[in-house]
Amino acid sequence: MVGPAHEELEQGLTRVMNAASITNLQRLSGGASRETWRFTADDEEFVLQRVRPGTIGGFQVEPRVLSAAHRAGVPVAELVVDGAERTELQSPFMIVRAVEGETIARKILRDDRFNTARTALTGQLGVAAAQLHQIDASSIPGLVADDQMNRYQTVLRDLGEPHPVFEAAFRWLHLNQPESTSACLVHGDYRLGNIMVNEQGLAAILDWELAHIGDPMEDLGWLCVRAWRFGGAFPAAGLGTYDELFDAYASVTGVRPDPDVVRWWETLGTVKWGIICISQAATHLSGIVRSHELAAIGRRVCENEYDLIELLTKGTP
Repeated sequence: MVGPAHEELEQGLTRVMNAASITNLQRLSGGASRETWRFTADDEEFVLQRVRPGTIGGFQVEPRVLSAAHRAGVPVAELVVDGAERTELQSPFMIVRAVEGETIARKILRDDRFNTARTALTGQLGVAAAQLHQIDASSIPGLVADDQMNRYQTVLRDLGEPHPVFEAAFRWLHLNQPESTSACLVHGDYRLGNIMVNEQGLAAILDWELAHIGDPMEDLGWLCVRAWRFGGAFPAAGLGTYDELFDAYASVTGVRPDPDVVRWWETLGTVKWGIICISQAATHLSGIVRSHELAAIGRRVCENEYDLIELLTKGTP
């Protein structure tokens, strides 16, 4: 049943899109801070993301990052309307041209219809990361640097829980920290689950809200974290080898990633995800948000501790 709020959104989209008609407006799944809608405007398909009422903050730099990535040839949805500072839809928003494909990692890794895609994805992800990292970060106003190690050490300390494996991992990370070769635009959550895939391979990279200035190897290390392989047999997103990923990256940049540096970032990424799991559980246990999902994520802390022991003692889990 279509209610007043639905009709009001249709009317707002008609004005924003300067369209004769808005049809097929339907709510899609969304995160805690955003609503996602798909709609047709004058026979073309679009996706709206809108900040939920009462949410602090908005889209900030994300629409500008998305637009820069599209201009650079990175496979992303084309930004059509940057509504970060607009009020026609009551909350900050952005509208992109719809992209068709699958985002569920289990299906991408296992369904027969993605057999061809799986042979191409590792290389495509390497190329896309390289294209992204060559974008001039200074051309994107508002983009800020983020020290990932300092951030998550602070989070772990503030949680006030003893986790010896994470503490040992931070010590290893400090002792082995590589010199950063460059600071560039980093996606910040570059992994299976945040990409859209069709039968030919990579269709679009999604979820740019964590984009920041950082070391380019952060994205490659995060892509290889064991949790983001979703049970796949290979280190690069469960799909391919390190060599396949590094060769594809070098085909664009002319410089092959250093495996030891990527391993360092993979280790930090494993620590990071483990600490996020603790934080999610703490949100549930403290009563801030009572959620079976948050509680279940908290039970995954031990998986990351196991992966870290493997990384620190054997090199690769």
